[in-house]
Amino acid sequence: MRNLRLWAPAIVLLIGCALVQQSRMQRSVPLAAPLSGVLESLDGYRFVDQKIGDEERRIAGMSSYVARGYMRDSTLAFATYVGYYEKQAQGKTIHSPRNCLPGAGWEILVPGVRAIAAGGTTHVVNRNILKNGKLTAIVYYWYQGRGRVVANEYRVKWNLLRDAALLGHTEEALVRIIVPVGPGTVFPNAKENQLDDATAFGDMMAARMILEVARALPGGSSASTD
Repeated sequence: MRNLRLWAPAIVLLIGCALVQQSRMQRSVPLAAPLSGVLESLDGYRFVDQKIGDEERRIAGMSSYVARGYMRDSTLAFATYVGYYEKQAQGKTIHSPRNCLPGAGWEILVPGVRAIAAGGTTHVVNRNILKNGKLTAIVYYWYQGRGRVVANEYRVKWNLLRDAALLGHTEEALVRIIVPVGPGTVFPNAKENQLDDATAFGDMMAARMILEVARALPGGSSASTD
């Protein structure tokens, strides 16, 4: 047993090298349907497409994306983003919002997860309360692809290596929903229930996004939690 512990780091390194080598041989997997069809209509809301600059898109590395702000009257009710990667390789993998949002001036006040029921399955997604100056927002995000909806970044990385080695493909999407909270938003009322109202709305939109993104991804409409 002692010898096994001594050799464990070398064994892990060899396995990692083998997985990385295999990941270079993976194939690209295109979308089953355009992302523009995700949440294309929502009663009582209109949306505005948001464009990502060429340099930012080059750095992010996604193959396709859709980013939208949904307005209720003249007020931003929520925003969505779906970035799809036909395959992931070194330098072109999904960037975690946990790292990107603080760089954009957002402070994570309350990190956490949320159970979302969609399509007869309960999925666990990330739900963080953020602050940027006077603006507070609830952010939901998760990783969706290859039949899974996953919140945990470590499990995402493990799935990525495993599927690259065993399946030869690593297509995946990052899905994000931002719900502003506070004065000037669609949840402007009593402070005690602003977050409750925004969370109830965010839960509903997350359930719908899981199903609509699944229909655009390769493999059809099914998605399980892993």
